[in-house]
Amino acid sequence: MTIPPAFLRRVAAAAAAETLPRFRRQAAVANKDHAGFDPVTEADQAAERAIRAAIAEAYPGHGLIGEEFGSENGDSAAVWVIDPIDGTRAFISGLPLWGTLVGHMVGGKAVAGLMAQPFTGELYFADGAGAFYEGPGGARTLATRKVERLEEATLCTTTPALFDGPRRALYDTVEQAVRLTRYGTDCYGYAMVAAGHVDLVIESALQPYDIVALIPIIEQAGGVVTTWRGEPAEAGGDIVAAATPALHRAALARLAG
Repeated sequence: MTIPPAFLRRVAAAAAAETLPRFRRQAAVANKDHAGFDPVTEADQAAERAIRAAIAEAYPGHGLIGEEFGSENGDSAAVWVIDPIDGTRAFISGLPLWGTLVGHMVGGKAVAGLMAQPFTGELYFADGAGAFYEGPGGARTLATRKVERLEEATLCTTTPALFDGPRRALYDTVEQAVRLTRYGTDCYGYAMVAAGHVDLVIESALQPYDIVALIPIIEQAGGVVTTWRGEPAEAGGDIVAAATPALHRAALARLAG
């Protein structure tokens, strides 16, 4: 099943109308995690409402799962998974390393999705027939870089603090092997894998709304996304995204200890 690119652009625009006017503005930030810090802003909530409204109008029979407002008809065969601002910490810090994620699953498989960064004017999307970029520099088809060895790879992760206990030691074995590592990228790192600028993303304890939209973008650009065990990534958890199957196998071997 393909999703019309015009609809994906419309969803991205609806979200941007709520997020962009609030970016780099002083606004209230609530904390969803009493044991730590999990921020949520008015922009998160307003953008998710706008995305839900756009999907409900175009696909009234489909399910919705969102970070801010939970599940609606979530047992439907066709489900949209929404993270209105992936990288809220970056958003409230004024850093343009956040994005809107909207993924489409059919029968539990991610088949289409978008990552939109309205401040930079970038849209990365997969419609079921391929992966594409629109923004500064013009439109183009996305393709991963054909790196197969860890020693030649660039790795991204949001922060090594994501990894606790034994997982930190396993992650460190990969970081020590790669050529270059960058932190703090959230969803932007995955988009860079699809665009051929980064080769590997490793993260831990993700929710479905953190990853579903990004799976088809990377896969339809030629990459691989699974859990650390090599299982489907749609349910979240410990995730590895790689530019090539060979690089993916090399990363999994180290993550397995």
